[in-house]
Amino acid sequence: MEVKERFYNYIEELQDSITAALEKEDGKARFREDLWQRDEGGGGRTRVIENGRVFEKGGVNISAVHGPLPKSMQQYFKVGDVDFFACGLSLVLHPVNPMVPTVHANWRYFEMYDKAGIIVDQWFGGGQDLTPYYLFEEDAAHFHAVCRAACDAHDPAFYPEYKKKCDSYFWNHHRGEARGIGGLFFDYLKSNSDRSIEDWEAFVTGVGNSFLQAYIPIVQNRKELAYEPMHREWQEIRRGRYVEFNLVHDKGTLFGLKTNGRIESILMSLPPTVQWRYDHHPTEGSPEAALIKVLKSPREWA
Repeated sequence: MEVKERFYNYIEELQDSITAALEKEDGKARFREDLWQRDEGGGGRTRVIENGRVFEKGGVNISAVHGPLPKSMQQYFKVGDVDFFACGLSLVLHPVNPMVPTVHANWRYFEMYDKAGIIVDQWFGGGQDLTPYYLFEEDAAHFHAVCRAACDAHDPAFYPEYKKKCDSYFWNHHRGEARGIGGLFFDYLKSNSDRSIEDWEAFVTGVGNSFLQAYIPIVQNRKELAYEPMHREWQEIRRGRYVEFNLVHDKGTLFGLKTNGRIESILMSLPPTVQWRYDHHPTEGSPEAALIKVLKSPREWA
C-alpha cells in the first residue's frame, strides 16, 4: 500500500476515535457529518459539533484533494506546472466553559508529481497546540509532557525543536503575542539520509495517537468549574485574537482558500461568539493579565 493510501486510512480511523471520545465527554451533542466533493478532484468528511454541554463549537475534519497545483500555490512552493495530492485531519474545539482551553491539531501529508505522474516531492506536517483563556500551569505541563513523550519515542531532539517552531508559528505578529501556550508544530518532514518517509509517517501518526491523552484529562478537570459572565467576556475577547491569527497568518487557511477548498470546512475553526474591544487591557495583577504575560514570553512547560 502506498504512503498516501495508508495515511488516509489512518486519519479516517483517527477521526472516528476522536469524535467518539469527544461525544462521550460532552454527553449531550453529537457530531453532524457532511460528505463533500471538490470539482477539481477529491473531497472530504467534515464533522461538526455545536451547542453541546462541554463543546460550544468544534470540528474534526478529514480531506484528500488532488489535481493541478494552482498558479498561486506554484509561486508559493516555487515550482512549475505540477500536480498534487494532499490529505489530512484538522480539528479545532471551542469549549463552553472559559476554564477549558481551546485546542487545535492537524496532521497532513502532501505529494507533488510531474506530468508523467512521478513523485517529485513528498512530506508530512502537523502538530497540536493549546489555547487557554485562564492559565492552569498543571494543564500546560500535562499537555506538553504528552507532546514530549510522543516525540521522545522517536528522537529526544524532536520536542525542543518542534516546541520552538510551534511558539514561532502560532505568533500573532501584529499583536506581539502567542495565540496560546503552544505544543508542537512541524512541516516539510521529508525523506533524508537519516529518516525515510515511513519513519516520518510513524512519528506523525504517533503524535496523532497522543492527542486524546493530551487533551481529554484537561477537559475532565475543568469542565465543571464555576464561572461568571466576566469570564465568558474575556473568553470572547481572546477568541478574537484566535480569529485574527487564523485569517491573517495561518498557512493552512491560505492553502484551502487558494485551492478552492470547501469554505465551510476551512472556516469551521472560527468560534461562534467573539468580541473585539477597542484598546482592551486586563487589570494589572488579574488572572487575565497573568495569561497575557505568558503569551508575550513563551515558557518551557515540559
